[in-house]
Amino acid sequence: MAALTDAALEGEVVGVPAFDALRIVAAETRLPRRFAHDLIQGFRLDGDGWRPRTEGDLLTYCYHVAGVVGCMMAVIMGVDPGDDAVLDRACDLGLAFQLANIARDIDEDARGGRCYLPSDWLAEKGIAPDAILAPEHRPALAELARRLTDRAAAFEASARVGTRALSFRSAWAVLAAARIYGTIGRKVAALGPAAWDARVTTSKGEKIAFIVQSAIEARGRHEIPDTPRTGLWTRPR
Repeated sequence: MAALTDAALEGEVVGVPAFDALRIVAAETRLPRRFAHDLIQGFRLDGDGWRPRTEGDLLTYCYHVAGVVGCMMAVIMGVDPGDDAVLDRACDLGLAFQLANIARDIDEDARGGRCYLPSDWLAEKGIAPDAILAPEHRPALAELARRLTDRAAAFEASARVGTRALSFRSAWAVLAAARIYGTIGRKVAALGPAAWDARVTTSKGEKIAFIVQSAIEARGRHEIPDTPRTGLWTRPR
């Protein structure tokens, strides 16, 4: 994958549709090579069965599988590849999405032999990594899920600031996605220990409402306060 990616980024026609599409997009948008390789590192982490030990490890993982995707999408949407301030906000959105997904899928991931909760968080609650599914741990897992969704909410709020740099259509899409994933995280937090009795989703009606609300918000995006990212984890440079 890395070799094909490098070939595509160097302008070679490799004969694989996905990589040839990457070649075209990268040339048109000046997509940084490091972003593509940071995403590949995310595939490696998943393939190796990697698990986080600390919150910093978790956020680094979230960057490689989702935050960098936010950066890539921002560049494709017209953000200058050198505008680190806006790219940080784009990364924040990817982090928010991934943290919400992890909170929602704690039970499903555990059944598949995966765990994205930091081992020091589990130790803090007295939960062995191989005992996550034990019913008696549901209340403690709910506390950890809320911790994840609280982090996600902070990154989501930061990401909204970045939409000031986007066109209306791009901002509309980003804000709609933020509402959908943000709502999933808030539902998980509100359900507490029952969060994994059924998969948490948003309904078709909710999605339509979010699209309408986001169109209004996107039109007023330049009025979003430019709040600092103080205290938030920052992607590697």
